[in-house]
Amino acid sequence: MSRFNVKKVAVLGAGVMGAQIAAHLVNVKVPVILFDLPAKEGPKSGIAERAIANLKKLKPSPIGVAEDADLIQAANYEEHLKLLKGCDLIIEAIAERMDWKLDLYNKIAPFVAKHALVASNTSGLSITKLSEALPDAIKPRFCGIHFFNPPRYMPLVELINTPTTNAEVLDQLEAFVTSGLGKGVVRAHDTPNFIANRIGIAGMLSTMKQAENFGLSFDVVDDLTGKKLGRASSGTFRTADVVGLDTMAHVIKTLQDNLSLDTDPFYGNFGTPAVLQKLLDLGNLGQKVKKGFFKKVGRDILQFELDSEDYVPAGGKADEVYARMLKKPAAERLPLLRNAEGAAGQFLWAILRDSFHYAAIHLEHIAESARDVDQAMRWGFGMKQGPFELWQEAGWLQVAKLVQQDIDAGKALCKTPLPKWVFEGPVAEAGGVHTAAGSWSAAQGKFIARRVLPVYERQLFPEKLLGETNLPDWKTAGTTIAESKALRSWTLDDGAEGPFGKRVLIASIKNKMHAISPEVMEALVEAVETAERDFDAMVIWSGDAPFSVGADLEATMPAFVIGGADAIESIEAELQNMMLRIRYAQVPVVAAIHGMALGGGCELAVYSARRVAHMESYIGLVEVGVGLVPGAGGLTYIARRAAENMALSTSKDVLPFLTEGFTAAAMAKVGTSAIESRKLGYLLDSDLIVPHKDEVLFTAINEAKSMAAGGWRAPLKRLFPVAGRSGLATIKAQLVNMRDGGFISAYDFKIASMIGEVVCGGDVDAGSLVTEEYLLALERKAFCHLIGQPKTHERILGMLNTGKPVRN
Repeated sequence: MSRFNVKKVAVLGAGVMGAQIAAHLVNVKVPVILFDLPAKEGPKSGIAERAIANLKKLKPSPIGVAEDADLIQAANYEEHLKLLKGCDLIIEAIAERMDWKLDLYNKIAPFVAKHALVASNTSGLSITKLSEALPDAIKPRFCGIHFFNPPRYMPLVELINTPTTNAEVLDQLEAFVTSGLGKGVVRAHDTPNFIANRIGIAGMLSTMKQAENFGLSFDVVDDLTGKKLGRASSGTFRTADVVGLDTMAHVIKTLQDNLSLDTDPFYGNFGTPAVLQKLLDLGNLGQKVKKGFFKKVGRDILQFELDSEDYVPAGGKADEVYARMLKKPAAERLPLLRNAEGAAGQFLWAILRDSFHYAAIHLEHIAESARDVDQAMRWGFGMKQGPFELWQEAGWLQVAKLVQQDIDAGKALCKTPLPKWVFEGPVAEAGGVHTAAGSWSAAQGKFIARRVLPVYERQLFPEKLLGETNLPDWKTAGTTIAESKALRSWTLDDGAEGPFGKRVLIASIKNKMHAISPEVMEALVEAVETAERDFDAMVIWSGDAPFSVGADLEATMPAFVIGGADAIESIEAELQNMMLRIRYAQVPVVAAIHGMALGGGCELAVYSARRVAHMESYIGLVEVGVGLVPGAGGLTYIARRAAENMALSTSKDVLPFLTEGFTAAAMAKVGTSAIESRKLGYLLDSDLIVPHKDEVLFTAINEAKSMAAGGWRAPLKRLFPVAGRSGLATIKAQLVNMRDGGFISAYDFKIASMIGEVVCGGDVDAGSLVTEEYLLALERKAFCHLIGQPKTHERILGMLNTGKPVRN
């Protein structure tokens, strides 16, 4: 198969989805042109230009750093169709009107390059019908490519072929979308709403119907159907608001218009709920207009009440007994819910039963296998488990019998019985649809293995479903070199030599949230020694996020209680020594980052020789939030990098190069993407940003091997200049203004001043040359002083108890 080289992409339609798809293409460094209709007034490309400008205002941000929105090229259909000839991929993302889409295809067809792929981002219209407007030469290169909103953050992309789509086209597009865009690809059949929206919207309609049946309010339903149920924290009604009630209504209408009782026995439940229709009539379309099922007024959250057509106070929670039920193992949980006396328990069983019933009935027609359904619901709707996974975990036949009993008793949404394959044959014998041999295909009547494409060789530990015991587990894979409760060091290199003739040791922290405890410090130092002795490089990586949330405060505080500041200084010295040991290791150490790298986790990353970070990595020094200064070398790093950056310029003044790093530490700024983390200085231009989280380890190992093969050596220790007392005076003057203006508290001023003192090198002349050890001593002094302060204790306890910073 020839390589599909995407040099430029065109996105047709600058609406909510089109603009955000363009933004994500920029995130992954793909040049993109955003088209829309010519504006009736002002610049002809004004519609696209305004959409691009609006990207900078959206929260959560669809783009890594706001200014990168300007890298999107605005265009219009009247003047710029010739630009399509230079595009390798054209993604249509205009409004969900079949006639509009077909008309657009007729316009663009003459300008599509002979090699280019054309794909529609429709959320549910027939891909085959759309293809009929295209010339025969383009049809083999046309398919559906359905992103989920918001496209930067939602992993799912559904690819949908037509009868004329070339199989190689889908393989090429899957490779690009997976590795290039960082998405999880599911191939869906060309049925109304495909897989995720078909199952997900049916589930939301069931939830709304059952909520009404059991008399539950929106806030209580969201409390029950969020994290407690293993789903997105926004629950059901808040999710609808985020998606947009008009968008949801359109997806429902697609079901209404394209299905019937003959093709879907649940069709009678697809009516638009009365409350949704009323909100649509009122123009209350959800988050985009700041009111839908919920509305925020000041700090208060209100919910819509259908009877009064007004908003009333929200914030209701379900009885805590249901939270306890939902923590039980699945085999206990589901029967408990089914037999619950309270409305909330019966509601939960009802929506789960409906989801099992619906997925089983439609599996044969909407997806190749049950794997596609469960992955689609994980990646597109934020579920920890898809419906088949949960069913299988709870006991396949046990749950099947309970569901069928409800169907027979008329309690289910429709009378159609579960398919025979549920009770008889390979699935019943295997105890579920996911096995080591593959996942169940109802259409083919057999278990089907995962697709084998070269791109998936980059995923050493792909996200796996319950029952896929054939896939490796990063916690036990490879050869263990050493293991403790805190850390496992291991390797994937079986023989004496791996690729490039180099062997890599992997260090995986095992603590909760990968916090750095004294045991982790000791184990990491031992891992470095092992790597220097027996390996050529080392990678610090764990298969689950976060990378590390920093020092283990719970493990540190008892030492302070017993030994006071002296005990803390000893621990801090050990932590600093570990960072220096990693920085000056005689093998390259690569930090492979996914998720948060905060505080000590950030310091662990910046003291590594190189960083390989997933796009969604959030890196920063956040110690101010717990009343401390970074104490493991973070401030020393900021001062050293300022001096290094100054050396690359003609300036002899360190302070301008120090300002951004100081501000980031003093304000506890965290990069909201790997791209922004690079802007803050926590990633360097030489570091790699990887779009797909499951490719981070592969990339890090190869980077480490390449560095070793290239003769990498640790940096030499050297003196470097600091800003000194005059630089500190400038910083303090700015802090005084912030304190007196009420922007920071007096204690924030104290902490920020101490950060300034460290990064400026203390009471020395500007330009004085210092060592890392000198600055590290200043860090320890500041850290140990603050940890004895009552206000710091308040912040630490607040963070441990609530997970949120206390400002005092």
